[in-house]
Amino acid sequence: MAKQLDYKTLCEIFRRFHEAEPEPKGELNHVNAYTLVVAVALSAQATDAGVNRATVELFKIADTPEKMLALGEAGLTEYIKSIGLYRNKAKNVIKLSRILVDEYGGQVPSSRAALQSLPGVGRKTANVVLNMWWGHPAQAVDTHIFRVGNRTGIAPGKDVDAVERAIEDNVPAEYQRHAHHWLILHGRYICTARKPKCGGCPIEDLCPYEEKTI
Repeated sequence: MAKQLDYKTLCEIFRRFHEAEPEPKGELNHVNAYTLVVAVALSAQATDAGVNRATVELFKIADTPEKMLALGEAGLTEYIKSIGLYRNKAKNVIKLSRILVDEYGGQVPSSRAALQSLPGVGRKTANVVLNMWWGHPAQAVDTHIFRVGNRTGIAPGKDVDAVERAIEDNVPAEYQRHAHHWLILHGRYICTARKPKCGGCPIEDLCPYEEKTI
């Protein structure tokens, strides 16, 4: 675990991220808040690309909780069976759709607590929805962010909650909204797990990681 970087260094890191990609976007396809919740829930232990392949046809016929309930668990399963843990995920999607209809008038709630009360929706999923749909500066820490945060010193922490707090406490406010997207994309395409692409890294000179690759 690297030492927490200082404010000046973090400002320069995120200035470069912003310069390279001013408006980073999540890679999960969705058409509204509901399909975003479903897509993120389905993405647990699965790739965004795999979820997108499964939902491209699903969301054409089931883009609201009411339509998902009409499709039913068996019907949903046929669309998502290429995704890991699809049976349990199908059960959760149907359950959360029922709760949205019965308790929230078919609308996705905009508080973290309410979102986390939905089956299959944890803190990370709730934070993704809060950030991507409502523009709230919530930090959804996945394996990429956890690795990048600890490897670079941008946001070190022993667990995902500690890394989330480190981002919120240390990243300058003007970069908070897009921080988790920049870090996810950096971890997914540059600061990869096995062989980081340090030679093409925009923050290589600011990173304390000792085992850099060429």
